[in-house]
Amino acid sequence: MYLDKAKILENTEIERNRYLLKLEVNKSAALSKAGQFFMLKPKNEAIILRRPISLHASDKDKKILEFYYEIKGKGTLEFSKLKSEEIIDIQGPLGNGFNTDISDKTIVIIGGGMGIAPMKQLIEELKEKNRVIFIAGGRDIKALKILENINLNNVELFITTDDGSLGKKGNVVSELNDILKREKIDEIKCCGPQKMMQAVSSIAHKQKINCEISLEERMACGVKACVGCSIKTLEGMKKVCYDGPVFNSEIIVDVAPTENINCCKN
Repeated sequence: MYLDKAKILENTEIERNRYLLKLEVNKSAALSKAGQFFMLKPKNEAIILRRPISLHASDKDKKILEFYYEIKGKGTLEFSKLKSEEIIDIQGPLGNGFNTDISDKTIVIIGGGMGIAPMKQLIEELKEKNRVIFIAGGRDIKALKILENINLNNVELFITTDDGSLGKKGNVVSELNDILKREKIDEIKCCGPQKMMQAVSSIAHKQKINCEISLEERMACGVKACVGCSIKTLEGMKKVCYDGPVFNSEIIVDVAPTENINCCKN
């Protein structure tokens, strides 16, 4: 983990209230991996706490980090005002990311809505040694404009939208079910709304497929110093900032299969 002064290269609105932020950094790009996050400090000194933003991509050679974020409050609103050449304080990389020490597997990557954010780096780390199937879902064509920023060469892409304006009308869960009817899948990596991850977790459990999910929780410190992001798991209380944000779906109480939770209570 590093405390870094990063120069802003780009801060572009991709669609309404969603931005792509590119930073030039020193050492942190070389250590970053898919699924980790950074704590970014707003320039407004009245906002004391840093804000956690998941890593979108890391270019180790050019020392560039990318973040895809959405305006949700005062902190992220401040980020949207940042201009090229300005300097921002960042802390990271933090947390445990996805397991990418995998080869010769068929892996389904699922990103729903803003859950697409960590998937650019994940795809890059997996596609050279594995067959990667990427299911991307959003409310409409505008919500999936960020896909233009992802290199999808050697990736099998399936797109779903709620209104059918791009790809298939429907959701990522139904697309996953369709794929499983004709394909043998070794692993699933998932990020998105909680109900979506619950459904994906249930499918993975029934099919006996290893599934990793990336959780989003409010964080104050990002380094296990507070209890703001504590969650219940079948292995006891854990902190998303330190033990996650990526977890095996089988152990998270909010998404774990019911029989697992009942067994743990008995």
